[in-house]
Amino acid sequence: MHVQAINAAILPDPLRQSLVAAVDQINTLVLGKPREVRLAFTTLLAGGHLLIEDLPGLGKTTLARAMAATLALDFQRMQFTSDLLPSDIIGVSIFDPTAREFRFHPGPVFAQLLLADEINRAPPRTQSALLEAMAEQQVTVDGVCHALPQPFFVMATQNPADLAGTFPLPDSQLDRFLLRLQLGYPGADAEREMLAGADRREMIAKVMPQLTGEDLMALRASVASVHTSDALIAYVQGLLAESRRHKGVRVGLSPRAGLALLQGARAHALIAGRAHALPEDVQALFVEVAAHRLVPEAEASSRDALAASILKSVAVD
Repeated sequence: MHVQAINAAILPDPLRQSLVAAVDQINTLVLGKPREVRLAFTTLLAGGHLLIEDLPGLGKTTLARAMAATLALDFQRMQFTSDLLPSDIIGVSIFDPTAREFRFHPGPVFAQLLLADEINRAPPRTQSALLEAMAEQQVTVDGVCHALPQPFFVMATQNPADLAGTFPLPDSQLDRFLLRLQLGYPGADAEREMLAGADRREMIAKVMPQLTGEDLMALRASVASVHTSDALIAYVQGLLAESRRHKGVRVGLSPRAGLALLQGARAHALIAGRAHALPEDVQALFVEVAAHRLVPEAEASSRDALAASILKSVAVD
């Protein structure tokens, strides 16, 4: 699926063409998932982080590696396990006897794209090691702050919570993810093409970068220029209010969730080639932005179904 041309009034023509090429290239590597690829780009351009929840083997790692290769980002993959320590992620200070001082040795988090694989297999204390990095773009070790490279983007994968050996992500950690996606099984045509084609790892190793880190920073700056009208802000506020009184919801959406939704809508509009965000941009993202932030009254309730019900309950004026 070829992404719609980006509005040249917002982006210089070379940058516009490179963004189109980047999205198209990833769609040749992650087959049959154009919407999910677009939402992954939306998250990246909005300056957020992405959580992908699905069964093993459905393309979560492939998407992360394809984005790193296509965008020429410094990439690190971290396999989360039950014995992983916070220092294994952020790094540690080690005493240098020659210099007679402690020197900081950075961990895998010092990458432009960090794949936190199976994040919910690590205990909560280790999961929380990413909180400061995701929220502040820095880590603090022994009272010293260390800035992370820019752009900094976390793609985390998690297995469904009912699989053995998983620890549910705390609400504070979930809130750091702008979107939560599910890839699902590919369609029949895409699966047939995948089975008959080359190994995805070999294909990713051969791709040419279409964007640079500097390009991504410029795209993120352009997102801030996308207009959100008073009516659109009122629509988002209506969704937040409905989430707090909706049947089946114990804890609704916070103002920070509303800010995330608006920022995501701006990025989605930019990719769609518009200088202004529309209710359709909000609607395209709402379930993925809202579901993991809702706390249902019943443990077994589907957060996705609650989010979809909230969206249906609020009319566009």
